[in-house]
Amino acid sequence: MNDTAQQSIRFGRIAAMLPVADMKRATDFYIGVLGFENVFENGNPVGFIILEKDGAELHLTLQPDHKAPAFNVAHMMVENVDALHELIQRQGLRIIKRLQDKDYGLRAFVFADPDGNRIDVGQPI
Repeated sequence: MNDTAQQSIRFGRIAAMLPVADMKRATDFYIGVLGFENVFENGNPVGFIILEKDGAELHLTLQPDHKAPAFNVAHMMVENVDALHELIQRQGLRIIKRLQDKDYGLRAFVFADPDGNRIDVGQPI
């Protein structure tokens, strides 16, 4: 592809797709705890959901045999990372990397959601 063709391509939204073994458990967390809104779902039983909150969009896909990988699957930028860290701790979720100021200009931590998906959370310092 030449540079002219490349420059003519414009990208729209891109959202993380998280596999979950239990859709109810996942929505209880992302909707009930984090405050996302279900804006679309498909299947019977529901096998795919689109969630939105503020400027964030997250897709959940039902994968009953899901085994979470040992790497971060999404990066989430937030305002008030300390409050989110506290909320995650209150929910009893696993903190993979503790909350700290990074030398690359973010205050950040990594947690595992109820399906073990590792989410890297950051806020500019």
